[in-house]
Amino acid sequence: MTPILVRTVAWLSGLLLAASAAVAQPLSAKPVNLMVPYPAGGLSDAIARVVEKPLSKAVGQMVIVENVGGVGGAIGAQKVLGAPADGHYLYQGSPNELILSPLALSAVKYKSEDWRLVQMIGAFPIAILARKGLPANNVDELVALARKADAEGRPLTYASVGIGSFYHVLGEHFAQTIGARMTHVPYKGGAPVFQDLGGELVDIAIFVVGTQITGLVEQGRMKVLATLAPAGKVEAPFLKQYPSVNDSKSVRNFAFNTWTGYFVRKDTPEPVVQALHKALGATMADAAVRSQLEQLGGTVPPTMTLAEASREYEGQTARFRTIAKAIKLDAQ
Repeated sequence: MTPILVRTVAWLSGLLLAASAAVAQPLSAKPVNLMVPYPAGGLSDAIARVVEKPLSKAVGQMVIVENVGGVGGAIGAQKVLGAPADGHYLYQGSPNELILSPLALSAVKYKSEDWRLVQMIGAFPIAILARKGLPANNVDELVALARKADAEGRPLTYASVGIGSFYHVLGEHFAQTIGARMTHVPYKGGAPVFQDLGGELVDIAIFVVGTQITGLVEQGRMKVLATLAPAGKVEAPFLKQYPSVNDSKSVRNFAFNTWTGYFVRKDTPEPVVQALHKALGATMADAAVRSQLEQLGGTVPPTMTLAEASREYEGQTARFRTIAKAIKLDAQ
């Protein structure tokens, strides 16, 4: 073989190896950032800390949790949208930040369609919580009390973490469903909601429930009237003693949970999305990850294909847009 031919073969071999590596490793050597749109210390941050190290192992790169709160999750979201669409920024989102915030907050400039769901990683139960002194111990009693209070011109109050938040929308949707006006009391976070609920300064809150909340219930600081599980179903073992709102005589078809998933920019290249999908699938198959998420009060949904994830996100978007329209949710 002549020297020129040797050099040519070596050059072609190098090209083939480089191409093979590019297919096998669509992500570059840069760290992968998990954008958590809330401050450290809350449930969202705890979820990311569970995922961080196993995902790093799955992608073969360092994974860093980044906490950027504000404007209903929009500040963190905008940072991800402003970064290159190369898969090195994953947004940890839910219907609250990516579906409802664009509808409720005029400062949010993105749309749900700007995002692509790569994998849903956790679903968490929701319950109707009440102050301990509220004269209602189940949903039917709550409905009767709410209607009576509305008729007397002193509507019951319900708490949320802000206008346009998931819990605001659920509270307004519940009031509309039972035909009784209720007064919305917005807070800046979950901690003050539970403080005032425990202090009997607000009547109810429709809120995500984990083992920390059931601890407050066991201490007698508040009570659970019902979960928002589908009729006849228990979504979390630690809530099995509580009925579903959908098993009551007064309310039907009011089943909701809150879920968390990882999103990328819609224009992220397909090989990168597939690599991230595979890595997240491996991460969620880890028994330790599943156990830790369950300890936080969640369940790990079955792994979705990318097509299934897209259909689920589109369906959720359509559902919440319909509810937002029905309750006349306007951008503030």
